[in-house]
Amino acid sequence: MYIASTQIRVRYAETDQMAYVYYGNYAMYYEVARVEALKQIGFSYVELEKAGIMMPVHENYSKYHSPAKYDQLLTIQVTIPEMPKVRMRFNYEIRNEQNELINEGMTSLVFVNMESNKLTKAPRELIQALEPYFDEK
Repeated sequence: MYIASTQIRVRYAETDQMAYVYYGNYAMYYEVARVEALKQIGFSYVELEKAGIMMPVHENYSKYHSPAKYDQLLTIQVTIPEMPKVRMRFNYEIRNEQNELINEGMTSLVFVNMESNKLTKAPRELIQALEPYFDEK
């Protein structure tokens, strides 16, 4: 299992009239954390797309425990629970500065050949980058 963390400070524009982070912004937080998690293992979305593969979101789930608020520093932990095949699952836990769990989520992305617009297998480079984290002993 691969686990990574990143932090995001809540910007004023991301809050609603109640001073809470607008619920739709959590998907953006997931994306930021997902991209950073892959960068931490040396994998780039840019390079993936140059190779003709895109990763659209297939599923998105969120569970809200308590609100995030303006100027809070959030820590987003991303877990990749299994090796990707045609799909890749990401689990998220978002915690506030008091380390309280405020949100849980999951996204499932698929690998799509940009030329044919058909599903394809996860690229070899991604599999190789993740293999050390799934070493079965």
